[in-house]
Amino acid sequence: MEFRPTPETEGALLTRVGILRPLRIRDFALLWAGATVSLAGDGVYVVALAWQVYALSDSPTALSLVGVAWTLPVGIFVLLGGVVSDRVERRRIMIGADLVRALAACTIGVLSLTGGIELWHLIALAAVFGTGEAFFGPAFTAVVPQIVPRHLLVQANSLDQFIRPFAFLLVGPALGGWIVATLGPGEAFVLDAATFLVSATAISLMRPRPLERVADGGRSMLRELREGFTFVRAHAWLWATLLGAAVFLLAYWGPVEVLIPFRVRNELGGSAGDFGLVLACGGVGSLLAAFFLGQRGLPRRHITFMYCAWAVGSFALVGFGLADTVWQLQAISFVEGALFTSGMVVWGTLVQTLVPTTLLGRVTSLDWFVSTSLVPISFALTGPMSALLGAQTTLVAAGVAASVVTILFLFIPGVRDPERRGALEVAASAPSER
Repeated sequence: MEFRPTPETEGALLTRVGILRPLRIRDFALLWAGATVSLAGDGVYVVALAWQVYALSDSPTALSLVGVAWTLPVGIFVLLGGVVSDRVERRRIMIGADLVRALAACTIGVLSLTGGIELWHLIALAAVFGTGEAFFGPAFTAVVPQIVPRHLLVQANSLDQFIRPFAFLLVGPALGGWIVATLGPGEAFVLDAATFLVSATAISLMRPRPLERVADGGRSMLRELREGFTFVRAHAWLWATLLGAAVFLLAYWGPVEVLIPFRVRNELGGSAGDFGLVLACGGVGSLLAAFFLGQRGLPRRHITFMYCAWAVGSFALVGFGLADTVWQLQAISFVEGALFTSGMVVWGTLVQTLVPTTLLGRVTSLDWFVSTSLVPISFALTGPMSALLGAQTTLVAAGVAASVVTILFLFIPGVRDPERRGALEVAASAPSER
């Protein structure tokens, strides 16, 4: 006898499995249906971009330049994106950002398919892509507490950190590696563009949520941004984590994005599919960690847990540098993904619970701005450093530096105050601001 789930049994499943509970909210389900598709497209994009760059110029410096072009607009425009997301209905911002990124990815794909692609095309269009991300990210983060009640934010962030690696690190890279290896990077870029159109369509079906109007409606954008900065500066757990993340990502991001595909392709003799599987294994680790936290909830000493997870996870760069087979890279990626996702579930819950909804867009943009401010420098340094020291030594040095920096910031006075005061528990019991 075939079992067919009824609405009642499906509802019971969503209730029992903690990580699925927010999906009972229609708009949250729509938001993540679109995001899942576009994140898978982004995973395809990462593999295609690395292989396209190395096909044009077999040098880490070339991919470093594209990485700078991709991440620099995020730093330039993300503060503006945060202010706009606290002024303009967030659904419209996300749709516009999706369309911008679809145009950039599609243009790269057409140029690749016609054989006219050059490195400067990738640099210019990566900048357009990054500009779209600068506006989408703050709006996406800020809209979640408008949709999900506070008592479900842990589950919502666990689901975020479940779907994000599932799509971006597991499905996307595996699919991207296969497409690049069998068809070519051009087709992969076109597929990525199509996923943004799916995301924009899903978001357009959400209910509009006009923002709460403050009494002083004529305030300048600079004044509004200053309010967000003042809030961050008043809370050590916020400003210290952002500064620590900035230094951490300076050591971490460029080496990971540039040197791991370089090692797979040039030092270990792997293919685009092998590189995709390295990323996919990180996705599997992330899935398991997110599911576990979604079921069990956060540990009592959640900030200490968050910092320790990030510190140990960043040490995985040492393993990436010392590994001499692709399967070892895959195993290390699995552990790294689980640890980083565990920390991100805590961080997302802290921000969305302890930051007032009216400030959330600006605080999120400051998060992006400060924490990723040195990422373009990380990309710019990775090429020359790997040329001087070699890819393996650069990865090892970066892993040690990132791990040490993360642990040091944990001991700044006030960083662990929220876990000592039980701030999350108190805020979660308060009425929702939706």
